[in-house]
Amino acid sequence: MASDERLARFRQAHLNPFNKSPEQPERPEGEPPAPAQQPDPPPGDPEGALDLGLAEDHFSRPVLRRAIEECKRAILALPEHSERQKDAVVRLIHLRLKLQELKDPGEDEPNIRVVLEHRFYKEKSKSVKQMCDKCSTIIWGLIQTWYTCTGCYYRCHSKCLPLVSRPCVRVQVSHQAEYQLSICPESGLDSQDYRCAECRAPISLRGVPSEARQCDYTGLYYCSSCHWNDLAVVPARAIHNWDFEPRKVSRCSMRYLALMVSRPVLKLREINPLLFNYVEELVEIRKLRQDILLMKPYFITCKEAMEARLLLQLQDRQHFVENDEMYSLQDLIDIEAGRLGCSLTEIHTLFAKHIKLDCERCQAKGFVCELCREGDVLFPFDSHTSVCADCSAVFHRDCYYDNSTTCPRCARLSLRKQSLFQDSGTEGEP
Repeated sequence: MASDERLARFRQAHLNPFNKSPEQPERPEGEPPAPAQQPDPPPGDPEGALDLGLAEDHFSRPVLRRAIEECKRAILALPEHSERQKDAVVRLIHLRLKLQELKDPGEDEPNIRVVLEHRFYKEKSKSVKQMCDKCSTIIWGLIQTWYTCTGCYYRCHSKCLPLVSRPCVRVQVSHQAEYQLSICPESGLDSQDYRCAECRAPISLRGVPSEARQCDYTGLYYCSSCHWNDLAVVPARAIHNWDFEPRKVSRCSMRYLALMVSRPVLKLREINPLLFNYVEELVEIRKLRQDILLMKPYFITCKEAMEARLLLQLQDRQHFVENDEMYSLQDLIDIEAGRLGCSLTEIHTLFAKHIKLDCERCQAKGFVCELCREGDVLFPFDSHTSVCADCSAVFHRDCYYDNSTTCPRCARLSLRKQSLFQDSGTEGEP
């Protein structure tokens, strides 16, 4: 008997409360019994509204909408902060998720879509909360389909894809990788016809119909949907004023600066050569970079250095082993913060230790000062040495500047060339 009662309660709990019909007439003999029907709860009865079954997977939209309304009324009718009210809220969330699953065409949409040179990839993450770059509202990954551009990381709802008006800044970075080097080049709202520089929405400084927000990088004005008051270091202020205070920039400028921050496109000697006279850290970094360039030939011809992959210590700043003139904005930021000087000094010490102490092959490529023929083996990156610009011979700095005569190695090479020329001339005579 106990098992029959438990079975009856189980069946009653899993009935669909919306499959309602008038009471069944008495069935003739021989017909199978009809399933028991749950009576309709009276309107506004919270006890009946909470008996909504969620085990059914074949709910239609009208049934789910009706269930949601019943749950809302039940939540308002139940005592506040009670356990039954909390259960009703959880049930309401589940019903809304089921309704969203019926509405959301997520699986029918393509995984990749191309809009204004964006390559949008459909995200599969359901637990990440993001902001839509188009409508400036939250993307609920659990119940909404959303896309991310693989180039500039522009994010938006699937419904906002046809409304995207901003071209992909990755294409701009690829075709024209350079900065705006004028400090906030403002031209005024009238030059923009009092419209947003990106989406062309009406704007004004009074905030009617939309607030005009200026981008400190481009100098243009944007609406609140295209300018979220994001903060970024402006390259023009860093180069001309050595000012690294973050300024408010538009979303488009924010993406562009984020993609450009590690690109070595700044030639400081041409843009602002006086900067080296006022920023001591820049002079130190330039000397370290010049020394690393002098060490590079040792590593390229050293088997042990190639196996140890010493040059990969600078893989994040590959331009440091190519030249000593180009800088990225990230380099300048790290110089100002003091991070780059410390890390580059450690790498410089590691490289010098390999050449002067650890590797015999590299030690054998050192120089002896031919002017005094005294002292230890010299290397071009030593701080007390000077290098001949013509033959790359290394001397003590004091010896090199005290002797105003010609470099001994250059003189020797010149005599050797003359003797070879004379020998070839005598061989040609009959």
